[in-house]
Amino acid sequence: MEDRSARGRWLARRKFRPGIFWLPNAITTAALFAGFYAIVQAMNGRFGAAAAAIFVAMVFDGLDGRVARLTRTQSAFGAEFDSLSDMVAFGAAPALVTYEWSLRVLGKYGWVCAFAYCACAALRLARFNTNIGTVDKRYFQGLPSPAAAALVAGFVWAMVTFQYPGPDVALYAAAITVVAAFTMVSNVKYYSGKDINIRKAVPFWQIVLVALGVMLVFLLSDNLPEMLFTIAAMYAASGYVMWLVSVVRPSPPAPPSDSPGPGE
Repeated sequence: MEDRSARGRWLARRKFRPGIFWLPNAITTAALFAGFYAIVQAMNGRFGAAAAAIFVAMVFDGLDGRVARLTRTQSAFGAEFDSLSDMVAFGAAPALVTYEWSLRVLGKYGWVCAFAYCACAALRLARFNTNIGTVDKRYFQGLPSPAAAALVAGFVWAMVTFQYPGPDVALYAAAITVVAAFTMVSNVKYYSGKDINIRKAVPFWQIVLVALGVMLVFLLSDNLPEMLFTIAAMYAASGYVMWLVSVVRPSPPAPPSDSPGPGE
């Protein structure tokens, strides 16, 4: 009850308009269809097409919110619909695709790994919905579900492109699926990029990172699945790198207090 009231207050602060608006929800429906299409193609044994459909869902998922903000058609219905679409496209679809492609040969351990991913995606989305008004917008708490889906689907797509049979890499697929699952529900912080303002000056090191990213894209552009999996793996690792840096680097000393102590 408390979570619902907190979400209601957040929706009120965002000034979501009542009603259903066709344009952003049509884009969300396209993302939902892409996730459903991925499941169907996995059932038909077309795993490359299934993994590619998950990435198409990511494109639509990134568009619907931006279109809603640009057209001022944000609504509570759209927010809930988007969350349910994400569960299908980035929760159920990657789990079923990787299970049908590779994890099936592991027997019960395979479907346990697939279910763990699906369950953690649901928990990740539920936590995001309840904490969205209270967390630092610059960082995600845990690996975002689209990034986790990119990691799992990118591995499937890359292996299919290089013609590696799924059963031969079942242990690797299980490890990636489990790591992606539990990273989603972890407290590891991931940079969200929501504080980027293209109109303000940025540090030099950020320009260097952008240049390196562009170079990486060009180097791997001949093999799109490999590039997408590499980018997803680097982003998944970035949260742990930030965590290690925060552990190794000593925290700055607290500033001296001007208030008198208890004995003064």
